[in-house]
Amino acid sequence: MSRRRKGAAASSQETESAGSTPAVPEDGQPAPVKDAPAVAADTAASSPAGTEAAPLPNESPPKKPKRRRRGAGALEDRIGYHFKDGALLDLALTHISALTGTRNRTGSYQRLEFLGDHVLGLVISDLLFRGFPKADEGELSRRLADLVRTETCAEIARSIDLGASIRLGTSEANAGGRLRTAILADVCEALIGAVFLDRGYAEAASLIERLWSERMRTSVRALRDAKTMLQEWAQARGLPAPTYREVERIGPHHDPQFRVAVELRDRPPAEGHGRSKRSAEQSAAAVMLTREGVNAELPDV
Repeated sequence: MSRRRKGAAASSQETESAGSTPAVPEDGQPAPVKDAPAVAADTAASSPAGTEAAPLPNESPPKKPKRRRRGAGALEDRIGYHFKDGALLDLALTHISALTGTRNRTGSYQRLEFLGDHVLGLVISDLLFRGFPKADEGELSRRLADLVRTETCAEIARSIDLGASIRLGTSEANAGGRLRTAILADVCEALIGAVFLDRGYAEAASLIERLWSERMRTSVRALRDAKTMLQEWAQARGLPAPTYREVERIGPHHDPQFRVAVELRDRPPAEGHGRSKRSAEQSAAAVMLTREGVNAELPDV
């Protein structure tokens, strides 16, 4: 290669090198980059003391904590449990009548009620199994049915004044919804579901044990209600199981009164009254047993 061509090649290589790699001084240290953009730390450090740095372009501003519903703290004090996620408690207390727009049921307590119903059944079953080691399956089943029924859940709700905290629509509230047995029972189960989601099974079980412990000590005799006694009495005499039918329902929607008749082959029907179908059926069964000379004590339903 000629000296002229060698010189041209060398000049070309120097030009490419200068465009791709910064020059390195003779001391071997890289030269500082000019006009480098400021980093977030510099911005934060330059902020005046006591003020917050502005959020980065791709960073969302911090969310403000959701305001708790009025009275929620008092309810938490009454049940002996304070929620980490207050939104769960709000959801557990929201009846579908309080929703607007499309009235999506997922915005009410109904899903939590479904969950709480099953958590309650499991916890009560566990407590009964450990608390009554000599009870057979039949007794455990009767106790379980009595402790998880609608009326019992409503009684628990009344004992903690749950109705005062329920969020209802105007029409439902004016109709006495806070006193309705069905609504109180549903919200009670939803509350259990909310505690389960908030902190898990152990906390839900602890809540249930606190609220149900007194009712767990119900005597076995009281669990043999009039309907059970009538059915056993009929079977012992070779008769078919008694049947029940609603005769009449009177009173407002939130406080109805039922009249129910029980029928048994070869015997005249007997009627009973109550604030629920179940209590009216119990009353009718007790009337028939008394008429047949069997002493039947009505449970508190």
